[in-house]
Formats: sequence, C-alpha cells, structure tokens
Amino acid sequence: MALQRRPIESGVIDPLPFMHPLLRRNYGTWKWHERPRPGVLHHVAESGEEVWTVRAGTQRQMDVYTIRKLCDIADAFADGFLRFTTRSNVEFMVDSADKVAPLIARLEAEGFPVGGTGNSVTMISHTQGWLHCDIPATDASGVVKSLMDALYHEFTHAEMPNQVKITTSCCQINCGGQGDIAINVQHTKPPIIDHDLVAKICERPAVVARCPTAAIRPAMVNGKPSLEVDESKCVCCGACFPPCPPMRINDPVHSKLAIWVGGKHSSTRSKPTLHKLVAAGLPNNPPRWPEVTEIVLKILYAYKGDARPYERMAEWIGRIGWARFFELTGLPFTKYHIDNWRGSRGSLNTSAQVRF
Repeated sequence: MALQRRPIESGVIDPLPFMHPLLRRNYGTWKWHERPRPGVLHHVAESGEEVWTVRAGTQRQMDVYTIRKLCDIADAFADGFLRFTTRSNVEFMVDSADKVAPLIARLEAEGFPVGGTGNSVTMISHTQGWLHCDIPATDASGVVKSLMDALYHEFTHAEMPNQVKITTSCCQINCGGQGDIAINVQHTKPPIIDHDLVAKICERPAVVARCPTAAIRPAMVNGKPSLEVDESKCVCCGACFPPCPPMRINDPVHSKLAIWVGGKHSSTRSKPTLHKLVAAGLPNNPPRWPEVTEIVLKILYAYKGDARPYERMAEWIGRIGWARFFELTGLPFTKYHIDNWRGSRGSLNTSAQVRF
C-alpha cells in the first residue's frame, strides 16, 4: 500500500480546485464588469460567459451551525460554491442573472445583509479579540458588531463618496491595521510587573530586545532575577507583554481606545498615506462601546456630506485641511494631535508614483 503524501500546512493553498467552474474556465480573461446593485458584481469574460457574484456580511467568528447554513444556501442557489473575502464577507457565484434575486432573498431571510461593494462601508476587518488572542486589551470583534449595527444602512447602500474601509485592533503591536478609519487600543500606563513570575516564565534578554525604546533592563528584585521599566522612556506600546505575561499592560481602566483616520494602502489617484490620530482616551466600554460608535459616526457622516465623488478619506482631509476636518466633525483638537516626528521620512514616503 502506497504511503499517502503528508499535507503541506504552510503557504497559500491552490485556489483553482475550489473555484466555480465558470471562474476556472475564464481565469485571467475577464473583459469588463459592473455593479448592478450594492452587494452584486457582474463580470463578463472574453469568451462571452458571464458570472454574478453576491456578497453578504457575516459575523466572522462563526459557529459550525452558521457555516453549515451558508453551505446549505450555496448548495441550493449557487451550485455548492462560496468563498470568503479578506474582510470576512461571504460571496456566492452564479451563472445566470435569474439566480441573483432568489439568492439575495434567502440570504436576507437568514439574517445575512447583502452589500459591501462599490461606494459603501465594507465589512470592518478586525483581530481575534477575547475569543482567540492571548494578549487582547479589548474585544475587536465586539467593537465591530456594535459599529456594524449602527452602519447597517451604509453597508447595504452605496451612498458614500468612495468605499470606506474600517479596521479594529485588540492591541497596539501585532494586528493593528490602518484604514480610512481605524480603532486601536491605546495603553496609557506602563506595565505592572509581577517579579515573582518573571524568572520562571520570561526569557529576559528577549524581552529587553523587544522594547522599541530601550526602556526595559534586567534587575534583581527581592533577590530574584527580574526586569524593570524606565517609565521616562516607556511609550506604553505593550510589546513586552507577549514574550513576558508577568509584565501586565492590559488594564480595565487605563487601557483605552483611540481612533485614527486617513490610512490608505493603494496608489490609486494618490500615493499611500499613514493614518493620523484624531481621538484618544476613549473608554474601553464593552459590550457596546457607545463612545467609540458615536465618534466614528461623526467622522463618517462629515466625510459623506462634504467629500467629493471618489475621494478617499485621506484625499478629502488633504483637500480641506485638518483644521476644517476638526471643525466639521466637532472633535476637540489638542497639542497631542500635532505630528512632529520626522524620522524615517525616506522609507515611509513609498509610492508607485513619481515623487521627489
């Protein structure tokens, strides 16, 4: 009996065996596409074949019963094919326009809103939160649930100047992505060290090397090898916590949330931009985080009402200026919003466009 080949558990799997047959036949030969309505994409290949893609929002962290429900919908309406996007939307591909409406009706009847394409607020990308991550200071998935409840209309309707991409993060060091609007954790106090556990758990040289500001150094405390923090250098980033859990940075009172705007990865129309801080010190207030939702809505509807067609958040702010941004959103401006860091200008000014 021949031995079975061991599975390769690293890298990206080959997507072709899982693709709809129509997509495989026309791979790389699409001629044009359109968006008939929010949540639906229509692609036409050079061969003349057509495919309609229906996108629906999900809760991302799903139980097996929800996954089975989505698979049942795919079996009944989409020849058994579906796929998940990087922002945890689910997409169903069909080969006829007549199949789109029944599929949408079934998805919405089961509680999956159809939308997220074109000039809409697409699904918020987020990190693992309390369910999976070992170092979270907040539950990013809970923040997303609260926000998307408030943004349901903006997901199912394409009424924004451009597509809005929002991200959330449970910590400041591992998964904090940037977007048009980003909600990230903000620690405000240095870590509290349990000196009795440091020598038992932590590899001290690795922890010292992990600190970006050289604020951590070895120390002897009560006759035991431990670590100490120079609080004048500490920026409260939390980088020391993953390799050394006894350096507790998460705190129910002093771990806050901050909102950043204007992040942009693409080179479309303008060069990529780094997002900027606009609100800090917001309460980490589960389960609904009302303070965060309120400020995100202020920013979003100021952008919706004032931006020109196809302007991304960063482009809108670049046109009107930061003074006008704070005026329109009603957010307070403080000295802590002034970005006076000049390091790494060459490496951060990266773009596919010609620049000086």
